[in-house]
Amino acid sequence: MRVIITGGTGLIGSKLVDKLLPKNYEIVILSRNPQKYPAKKNVQYEKWDAKTADGWGHLADGAHAIIHLAGESIGGEGFPPPRWTPERKERVLTSRLNSGQAVAEAVQAAKNKPKHFMQASAIGLYGDRGSETITETSAIGTGFLPDVVKQWEASTASVEELGVRRVCMRIGIVYTLEGGALPPTILPFKLFAGGPLGNGRQYISWVHIDDVVDAIVYLLENEDVTGPVNITGPKPLTNAEMGKVIGRIMKRPSFIPVPGFALKLALGEVSSLVLDGQKVLPERLTELGFRFKYETAEAALQDLL
Repeated sequence: MRVIITGGTGLIGSKLVDKLLPKNYEIVILSRNPQKYPAKKNVQYEKWDAKTADGWGHLADGAHAIIHLAGESIGGEGFPPPRWTPERKERVLTSRLNSGQAVAEAVQAAKNKPKHFMQASAIGLYGDRGSETITETSAIGTGFLPDVVKQWEASTASVEELGVRRVCMRIGIVYTLEGGALPPTILPFKLFAGGPLGNGRQYISWVHIDDVVDAIVYLLENEDVTGPVNITGPKPLTNAEMGKVIGRIMKRPSFIPVPGFALKLALGEVSSLVLDGQKVLPERLTELGFRFKYETAEAALQDLL
């Protein structure tokens, strides 16, 4: 069974490929630079421009599934993260719209439509919600991130009209040491300067990367599931609570605060990534019977750190 993956060389995508291969899937990874990657049994790399179906679209014909993970990182690469200039905001949005339209175009052209379409999304859709408990039925937030995610999900909605099952995977803050939010989060603790950011009351809806990958496979293989699904750990913590867990595991202090105004001054609007929060629960995954390997941040960070 052929599975096409966009973003298949990224943090989540590469681990997803490793998870799918023992299940005898035939994996097609779309990449701007396919020549960079060594040949691997049952994996082929195809070039795409992340804008159109040119050159690869025929592979969607008869495919079992498309798993769409591509999109420019909202937080950027490295530390400190780049500011959200108008140009950067435009790149973040257009990378999602263009790639979404490209995969939807391939589905449209396929005579034998893929059975399943898995759309990556993000809990940023819900916006800054304080201590409110958020599930898949909660309202969409307002602001830059909710607007980007809303359009990101909408970019592939047309596949549903073609009879293709679509799942929108609203992924939380992924914890892995290979990139993303965790390395810059633990850096102050390494320097004996860890503590709450801003008032520390903002919720972090974290999730271990292994549980993200397992959840994607679970949703792929549970063919009755459609619509939005939150992929977050079942027990979100406030920023201050998370800091105490990290400090305890790393045996470092966790009481040195960083004022919110200082973060806003240093990072600009991108500071919302750490000063805003959502208390998001994986209600649908829980109802489906999905079992998390790491139900608590303590267990997740013990594994990673």
